[in-house]
Amino acid sequence: MSLRPLSDFDDTQCSYLLRTIELAAEALEDGDEPFGSVLVDPSGLVLFEDRNRVKGGNHTRHPELEIARWAGENLDAEQRAACTVYTSGEHCPMCAAAHAWVGLGPIVYVAGTHELQQWHVEWGIAAGPVRPLSIDQVTTGLAVSGPVPELLPKVRALHAQLHGIDEP
Repeated sequence: MSLRPLSDFDDTQCSYLLRTIELAAEALEDGDEPFGSVLVDPSGLVLFEDRNRVKGGNHTRHPELEIARWAGENLDAEQRAACTVYTSGEHCPMCAAAHAWVGLGPIVYVAGTHELQQWHVEWGIAAGPVRPLSIDQVTTGLAVSGPVPELLPKVRALHAQLHGIDEP
């Protein structure tokens, strides 16, 4: 994990990060947990994007897992390794493993597992059924950066809304 201020990103990269938050908001508006992710090739082309789709009961329908599946079926190993995944929230262990197994490149996240855990403790939200491990605890040799402090309030607000928490 490496803290990444917004000033570290160019306008295009900022647009990817903001898109992940838009996708997270779309998920929340549709009754899902607020997470969104974007797969970008080295030229800056968005190849695939998705949002959480867990409301139907299948809690494996995370956007990061869908990206890994799509990339595994549509890109060769060299292409996958050259792509970057931008995401509103750090990959859970399931998604981090899928990312590593399919051989995708760097991950840039807005809010980390640590932040989400802190928010849940603060709000009295019970822990989920999977240990909250960071990507680095699940994978090896993967370039990971985040959180992005300036965008954390936007993601926090979405998660507060999910749990019915009134934030000032």
